[in-house]
Amino acid sequence: MNRTDRSPGAGGTAVAESAPGQSTAGGPPGADDVRRIPLAPCLAAGLAVLLAAMVLGASVGPLYVPFAEVVQIVAGKLGLASAAGPDQRDVSVVWQLRVPRVLLGAMVGAALAMSGAALQSLFNNPLADPGIIGVSGGASTGAVAVIVLAGGTASAWPVPLGAFAAGLGVSALIYALARPGRTRGTARLLLVGIAVGSGCQALTGFFTYIADDAQLQTLTFWQMGSLGKADWEQVAAVVPVFAVAAVILARSARTLDVLTLGERQAQHLGLNVKRSRAVIVVATALLTGAAVAFAGTIGFVGLVVPHIVRILTGPGHRALLPLSAITGSVLLIAADTASRTLNPPSEIPIGLFTAAAGAPFFLFLIVRMKRSSW
Repeated sequence: MNRTDRSPGAGGTAVAESAPGQSTAGGPPGADDVRRIPLAPCLAAGLAVLLAAMVLGASVGPLYVPFAEVVQIVAGKLGLASAAGPDQRDVSVVWQLRVPRVLLGAMVGAALAMSGAALQSLFNNPLADPGIIGVSGGASTGAVAVIVLAGGTASAWPVPLGAFAAGLGVSALIYALARPGRTRGTARLLLVGIAVGSGCQALTGFFTYIADDAQLQTLTFWQMGSLGKADWEQVAAVVPVFAVAAVILARSARTLDVLTLGERQAQHLGLNVKRSRAVIVVATALLTGAAVAFAGTIGFVGLVVPHIVRILTGPGHRALLPLSAITGSVLLIAADTASRTLNPPSEIPIGLFTAAAGAPFFLFLIVRMKRSSW
């Protein structure tokens, strides 16, 4: 027999402690028992791969800097080793250009992947991604409007600020429009999000239509995703938003496990569904808004990464959220590294690489869904 237990979660509500063999993570009974790899080894291996990807990302480029020198430069800047030794040109390239880019890429990838994992569980929809609550569409509209109406301002801040504000504003509008429904609130939220997202796409198309040639080039590159303007100021702006929202989602892991059972069942188990849903939507909106604001629109990370992690570790969010964050970081750093090294000195938009990797997996997911329930 199931019983409820008070545990920290979204809104401090009661969540379920399942009987043995019953899953509370969105899969069939016994899904929690099919974890193929324990959490601790997965985290250790994931962090090791992430560290290697970050060092590689800071090392390769038009100017190659050996791995050992990258480590020495970073350690010297952090006061962990002597700063003397490396060439000053290498120091400037690594510390001022590549390290901020790698850190921003890691946070953007983690934000998109965590948001995707949370929203797939919230909506009980394996095809949900961060764009489903309108943040991506709103951010795109805001950025495009700033680029076109401001005439290509030289400052680095108006575009990301406009994108972030528009993304959160559209997300708030969607949630406000969805609130009148007394039943099936999550389904209503999903439908309103799709409708408002379509409106944002129309506005984005209008601004693209009236843009001049120079603005069109900027719009095209931004809409496909890029970390080319990353610097320490942008990293400092993203860190607090990312940290707060990521902690909120991490503390909501057990709540997300219960929500995968469905709203009615979650309410029967004592969960305050409306409050929990609001907390999760706000956290994912913050993560996605910050990611899209500074990196542009990058698809498939939030859709594909959570499913990869579920295959490896099972559906429980205690493992799913941190491992999705690590995997998303590695994927985006790898995509960014490829984007700036395959065709130097030009950069290929990151979104092309994530789409190339995500589309085949998306097709695999559709085929897999025909054979088994999610």
